[in-house]
Amino acid sequence: MSSGSVHVFLFSSLDSKNPLTARKVHIRRLYDILQLSLQRNDFLRAKRAWAVLARCKEMNWKSMWTTGLALLGEGVDSACTPRRLDYLRSMMLQHPDEREAILQELIFYLVLSGKCRDALDELELYLPCFPYQDNPVFHTYAGLISLYLAQPTADSTDFNTALLRDAQSHLRNAHTLNPDNIVAPAFLQKIHDYAKVEMPGQDSEDESAAGTHTTSLRKRPRV
Repeated sequence: MSSGSVHVFLFSSLDSKNPLTARKVHIRRLYDILQLSLQRNDFLRAKRAWAVLARCKEMNWKSMWTTGLALLGEGVDSACTPRRLDYLRSMMLQHPDEREAILQELIFYLVLSGKCRDALDELELYLPCFPYQDNPVFHTYAGLISLYLAQPTADSTDFNTALLRDAQSHLRNAHTLNPDNIVAPAFLQKIHDYAKVEMPGQDSEDESAAGTHTTSLRKRPRV
């Protein structure tokens, strides 16, 4: 193979340098096959390519947890979901530096599988700790899930005021941490509509800093 030849690959991998050996070219081709197969939902072919790549010293397969997650399948297949959840929990233990990103995926799949209570429990376990407490995405997730769980059930026509209060607190924190977050203010208004929460004055200069004040839920007086 000529050292001056230039190879064209579909996906970027490892580094951007042009591979100079047949081995490295072969690895890059396999990586292309892996990614292309995943995009085409050809998981059998993708797993075969991955089985070879994982044995190559050039591939840091342990850090490629997102690829491993993709290989478990697509969508909310009930047969795949338990494996995904177990896999993500295992990855959180093995990759402490990427726990925030892995936790986001874990919450995502818990919600998709209808396990909203479990998702909220996971968030409440981590949110009191650094660095999770400074992550506006986690507060947004916790607020939206709390709001969802606070809705009336078949056994009750009333909203769960404790969960509404939690939702309000999380969404305020999310907005404080990220003032550009347009989701938090929108759902804070929803909470105001649902629970008649006393919100800060609309004309206040501090309105943009929603989340810095704590308000109490008040039931609407019955006439």
